Amino acid sequence: MLSVISYPVFVFSVIVSLVLSISLFPVGWFEFRPEWLGLVVFYWTFRAPAQFGIILAWCLGLLLDVLEATPLGVNALAMGLIAFLVLTIHQRLRMYPMPQQCLMVFLLLGINQMLVHFIKQMLGGEDAGFSYLWPALTSAAAWPVFCILLDNINRKLG
Repeated sequence: MLSVISYPVFVFSVIVSLVLSISLFPVGWFEFRPEWLGLVVFYWTFRAPAQFGIILAWCLGLLLDVLEATPLGVNALAMGLIAFLVLTIHQRLRMYPMPQQCLMVFLLLGINQMLVHFIKQMLGGEDAGFSYLWPALTSAAAWPVFCILLDNINRKLG
């Protein structure tokens, strides 16, 4: 848990994650792009559970739905679920070493990806096998750098 939360760092991290979520990516690598907004929701819910919770995560997911032009509420539900799951385990998660935190990021963002994939399948999307889990894996690989970077920025500006 951070002692001082820098709200400008929070706003900046949300804006950057939304831009990265809709930014152009090479076609062959598109399915490997990390779930940036999921990482931001995970990080801020994990570091400051009293200030950032389910409602804020739901609003950010709704904003992502609008930006990606997906059915309204799909990402909102998924981001709210991530925030809820992180809030239920954040006390234990703080004691985990970094490799175990990466595993939890993979599991929770994997649940997020499965939920989004399931809803899109129900709405008539095409089946992609298990390739929808690649963003969860790349997000887990990016977690140590992402976490340390945001911790350092928040510490300096907070």
